[in-house]
Amino acid sequence: MAAPGTPAPPTPIAPGDGLLGGRGGPPDSMPGAKQLPVLIRRKRDGGRLSEEDIKGFISAVVEGSAQGAQIGAMLMAIRLQGMDLEETSALTQAMARSGEQLQWPAAWHQQLVDKHSTGGVGDKVSLILAPALAACGCKVPMISGRGLGHTGGTLDKLESIPGFNVIQSPQQMQVLLEQVGCCIVGQSKELVPADGILYAARDVTATVDSLPLITASILSKKAVEGLSALVIDVKFGGAAVFPDQEKARELARALVGVGADLGLRVAAALTAMDNPLGRNVGHTLEVEEALLCLDGTGPPDLRDLVTRLGKGSG
Repeated sequence: MAAPGTPAPPTPIAPGDGLLGGRGGPPDSMPGAKQLPVLIRRKRDGGRLSEEDIKGFISAVVEGSAQGAQIGAMLMAIRLQGMDLEETSALTQAMARSGEQLQWPAAWHQQLVDKHSTGGVGDKVSLILAPALAACGCKVPMISGRGLGHTGGTLDKLESIPGFNVIQSPQQMQVLLEQVGCCIVGQSKELVPADGILYAARDVTATVDSLPLITASILSKKAVEGLSALVIDVKFGGAAVFPDQEKARELARALVGVGADLGLRVAAALTAMDNPLGRNVGHTLEVEEALLCLDGTGPPDLRDLVTRLGKGSG
């Protein structure tokens, strides 16, 4: 993981001016602006978006020709009408290709693993599992996310450590993997910039729980990592994003299916979360509990989940 005291991070891509995104200016000032209402209308009315449609939308988002209102409208149309597996796969690939693809030494190819959680109150598993897998000889290039809805994000928890830098270049990530075997970083201008814009927009447009958008957000970050194995912890219950188990199961199927379409070996675990995980809730407190767990103590439910997911990652 990145250590405190690293240089100041570059400014990540932000949604920009206006409600959600874009760079301002007249709506027709950049390529794609005239086409977006057509695509929004098509999805709003229940139609399918082609691979080219989806590539055009993501290009407009990243280039800045998509206005904030248009990004929000498309996200809501997807949330209400859904996407089939092919659309979701196309969205995932377009988001993944919006930035650089990570390249690793050939000797690492069978060691590259990662884990992702759909989030829940008190879920600090990534803080423990990444270094634990590294200690077992794995390489863990974890591109993580911030909080959505009522759940705290892994990056937010790490940033409660004074001076901790979650923005690292691909070159810095390789150095970290060589030195310590793992890193937990956020998306940036270089890595999956489309996800940074859409991720922030989902949080303010009530589209956090959209299955296609969740699937694309998770797997676009993982697709650029060059993994040999990925385990996803899909949580359900009162302390998770999805209270309903069947909805969580549907998401797990989508993650495995789209992952296979992208050439990723994905395993999904359904875990109940009607109560917070562990004993501590809050960014700093959860970091402290993660350190206890790494030291061989900590709450039994947290240690047990880390062990189960670790077996699925190997």
